[in-house]
This record gives sequence, C-alpha cells and structure tokens, in this order.
Amino acid sequence: MIDGVSLDQLRVFIAAADEKSFSAAGRKLARTQSVVSHAIANLEARLGVVLFDRGRRYPVLTPAGVSLLARAREVIRGVEALKAQARSLAGGLEAELALAVDVMFPQDLLTRVVRDFAAQFPSTPLRLFVEALGGVAEAVIRGRCAIGVVGELPNLPPTLQAEWVRRIPLVTVVAPASPLALLGRPATREEVAAHTQLVVTDRSPLTQGVDFGVLSPRTWRLADLGAKHAFLLAGLGWGHMPAATVADDLAAGRLVAIEVEGALRESSTLPMQAVYRAEAHPGPAGRWFIEQIREPLAP
Repeated sequence: MIDGVSLDQLRVFIAAADEKSFSAAGRKLARTQSVVSHAIANLEARLGVVLFDRGRRYPVLTPAGVSLLARAREVIRGVEALKAQARSLAGGLEAELALAVDVMFPQDLLTRVVRDFAAQFPSTPLRLFVEALGGVAEAVIRGRCAIGVVGELPNLPPTLQAEWVRRIPLVTVVAPASPLALLGRPATREEVAAHTQLVVTDRSPLTQGVDFGVLSPRTWRLADLGAKHAFLLAGLGWGHMPAATVADDLAAGRLVAIEVEGALRESSTLPMQAVYRAEAHPGPAGRWFIEQIREPLAP
C-alpha cells in the first residue's frame, strides 16, 4: 500500500543507505537503531519489496533497494525545493542580495543588469564578489552568497542546484608580435605547447587538479582576469578570453585571434549556470537577476 509511504521513512531509508549501517543512520538522525529498523521494515511492507539484505554483518542494498534509492532522493529533493520556494514566497523580498560571479562573465552585461537592478529594487542592497572557477560555488556553499554565476563544473556539489543561463563566446588570443600570430594558419598543438599559456585559476578545492582548456605544459596561472588581459597585451603568453572583453583589442590590432588544430568547436564557448543552495531558493530579487542574465533560447 504505497499511499502510506511517509517522507520520514524515505529519509531513514536514505540515511541507512548512505551510512551503510542502521545504527550509524540512527546516530545521524538522533534515533535508536530499533526505530530505524522499524521504519525501514514498515517502508518495505508498504512498497512490497526488500530494500536491504540483512544476512551480512552490515545491511546491503538489494537490487530493488539500489533502484528505489535514486527515486527516494528525487522525492526528498523535490519536497525540499517546494519548502524552500514556499519560504521565499512567504518571506517576500530579500533584505540583501549577495552574488558571486565568475571572472569570465561579460562585464558589460553584468553592469547593465546591475544598473537595472538598482532601478527595480532600490531598497535592496547588493553585494557582489568576482571569483574564479570553483571559488564561485564555494562562496554559495559557505553561505557568503545566495547565488553564483559560474562556468559548468565537472562535479557540482549535491547541495547546490543549477540553472543554465547562457553561453559565453571565447576567443584564443596572442600579442601580434608572437610567433603564433605570424603563422598565417591554425597552430598545431605542438606549436602552442611551446609557448606560455596564461590560465585563469583559483584556490578552491572544487577545481583542484582540474584544468579547463589547458593545451600547454608551460602555464602561468592567474586568479585575476584583468591581470591575464594585461599580460596578453604585454606579449607574455597566449590564452582564451571572453570575446567581448578583447573585442576592442582585436579591432585595434593590439591582440590577434588564433586557432588551434583539433580544438573542439564547443571549446569556443563557455556554458554558464546560476547555482544556489537547494534549501535556499532565490527570492524575488534573486530570481529577477537570474532571468535578466539568461540568454533567450533560439526559436
């Protein structure tokens, strides 16, 4: 009789699966082992399947348990999202909006949206942090910011929810005096590997050991996009930049766009997403901000 399944039973089921022990699940939930065992037995009776093999030293998920665990997580996530949205609606407008934005996000677009934000929400203070890579997600996880705008991370923490917002066009550039600019053809990977690549990096453990678009073993790693821009203009290396940031430099000949043989077409754009904590969905001001930076989908 599935109608009798409770959210509490699902939470106990998830805890027991994660902790791989009924007693450990009890400690996590501040309940006794007998209460956990009873809740899971009731859930199994309601669902009509055995979720755990109890014939070993520690309970092990059965094939049915493995399959239903993913569904149970979906249900709990959906309920938490429902509660978070309800709290946001009931609480009304945010007292303050704190944002963390990736350094690669176009500054002109951000400035236009923030200017419109000031007109739309004149009584809501704004705090804005510009971070690199995983530093954006970390600011949201730690509660310093309500919303982050970040490039797609390889392993988004499960405590965060994400919404796609737009793709940022990228271009690979170098100073005009560089040998790479004088080739007159796409550079090979061996040729770009012989020159210093300027790479945006951060100190977040979320992206530790992970490289994005790095093709050269000779790298200078910078946490500031402005410094990277200045170093490119000074001829200190080559690198990928947001197209909007270097548009004037390309038009004036201060930088030259180059291509690399075998580079994927998808690497010429950076997907951006808005992230926020699963238990703290954006309020009216945060939701407005996300919609303003979202790229309209082509018909």
